[in-house]
Amino acid sequence: MNKLFSTIASAGVLAGCLVAVPSAAAAPAAPDFQPAPIAWGACASPSLQKAGAQCGFLEVPMDYADPAGAKVSLAVSRVQHTTPQSQGVMLVNPGGPGGSGLGLSVLGKDVPNHAGDSYDWIGFDPRGVGSSKPALSCDANYLGYNRPDYVPTTPQLEQTWLATTKSYAAACAKNGPLLDHMKTTDVAQDMESLRKALGQPQINYYGFSYGTYLGQVYSTLYPERVRRMVLDSSVDPRKVWYQANLDQDVAFDRNIKIYFDWIAKYDSVYHLGTSGDAVERLWYSEQQKLEAHPAGGVIGPDEWSDIFLQAGYYRFGWEDMAKAFSGWVHNGDWQTLKTLFDSTDTPGDDNGFAVYNAVQCTDTQWPTSWHRWKTDNWATYRRAPFETWGNAWYNAPCMSWPAKAGKPVRIDGTRVTSALLIDEELDAATPFAGSLEVRRRYPHSSLISEPGGATHADSLSGDSCVDDQVADYLATGKLPQRKPGNGPDTTCAPLPDPVPAGAAAAKSDTTAASQAKQPLELQQALVHH
Repeated sequence: MNKLFSTIASAGVLAGCLVAVPSAAAAPAAPDFQPAPIAWGACASPSLQKAGAQCGFLEVPMDYADPAGAKVSLAVSRVQHTTPQSQGVMLVNPGGPGGSGLGLSVLGKDVPNHAGDSYDWIGFDPRGVGSSKPALSCDANYLGYNRPDYVPTTPQLEQTWLATTKSYAAACAKNGPLLDHMKTTDVAQDMESLRKALGQPQINYYGFSYGTYLGQVYSTLYPERVRRMVLDSSVDPRKVWYQANLDQDVAFDRNIKIYFDWIAKYDSVYHLGTSGDAVERLWYSEQQKLEAHPAGGVIGPDEWSDIFLQAGYYRFGWEDMAKAFSGWVHNGDWQTLKTLFDSTDTPGDDNGFAVYNAVQCTDTQWPTSWHRWKTDNWATYRRAPFETWGNAWYNAPCMSWPAKAGKPVRIDGTRVTSALLIDEELDAATPFAGSLEVRRRYPHSSLISEPGGATHADSLSGDSCVDDQVADYLATGKLPQRKPGNGPDTTCAPLPDPVPAGAAAAKSDTTAASQAKQPLELQQALVHH
């Protein structure tokens, strides 16, 4: 799912209200489309060049019901296997929706014991994303600085945000017919076309965050085409997408408190409070001050919360955010805050946000009543003030999105022969209940959980307990033994929290060098909500 970009924050139908396609395993219209082979050539990306990747484009129908009509081109990359025997292709999706996956063909090198070497790793930008053509954009200047406060404490703020989000949705209409064909089912059909273009009878698949939902949809529509599948941090298929976001709000509020406790633990370094409660009070106090006096004229209360939202997603970056917090409080350093904001919420580029809306607003019909949104979000805000209203406005364009919504697929994994699920039990972006639900729907799957872990989508990040099991699965197809009931099948300890430089580690901690570090290419690609 998606992170909060700077101007904005995912909705859907109520849990349990998903509508089935005519048959859970039936593919959508025009399944017999035959794509042309990909003409592989040199990649423009230096990192892909260094990895020996090949790049090309796959032309697919904009509308699979009209395969002779308008086309879109998907940017694709490939790093081929280096072993005598191949285990086929491994398609990768980093999440979002809206995340660029073109660079993820290099991910195989991060699988331990060279277990990734026997696959052709396939990265691709989904339709509308990044280097695919056309790439969606609605208002490139929408992601700006010092926006009105997310929390609509006055009628003026409420009306300003309603008008702003409605204006963004209206601006997206310029993308034309493509907006009607941006659903997850469209992307799943593109994956099927990619399988055909690669000449493979089956695919292997590795999905992170929203990429797990794409994997669920593809494997429901084309179960016989799935060989092995890894789903890291699963979307709950019962809650696509409105309720999922309200659940996130509560989970992120919990996780930011965990972060404030960590800052307090190292008060000798940051000097922001000796208890989590004290740090939290200071954080909200500084946010309130920024409403009247934005830091450097650019970092207001919205940008402040957007910067620290990353602490609810991941452990990596904790030190940088704490240094920025401390630097602002004690030295008035607003430039570091701006640098952090720009690194995750790049002004002048709304492609990821445009695609995020284009997919989620049409996967299912969102509530169109502002009264419903207002009631639900104020109720959630009272429990979880940290992210709730930013998340609500992020998704508010869906109230007036200029394309017809579809009906989500009823996810059914009973015909999928193998899947490995992974999740940390305090994951905020995709709460752990989603992984338990996916495990229930995929009877031939096994779930690795990390109790106490609050990092999102971090497999292949250095936790040998998790990563070695991924390697075993990719090498041999071996899954952890499935246990009775609906709990995890095996557990791993999460990686330890970071220890800032200059602080003595507690006995239960290890050195900062062993903390979670996602592969750089995955950090750059992950766009979660």
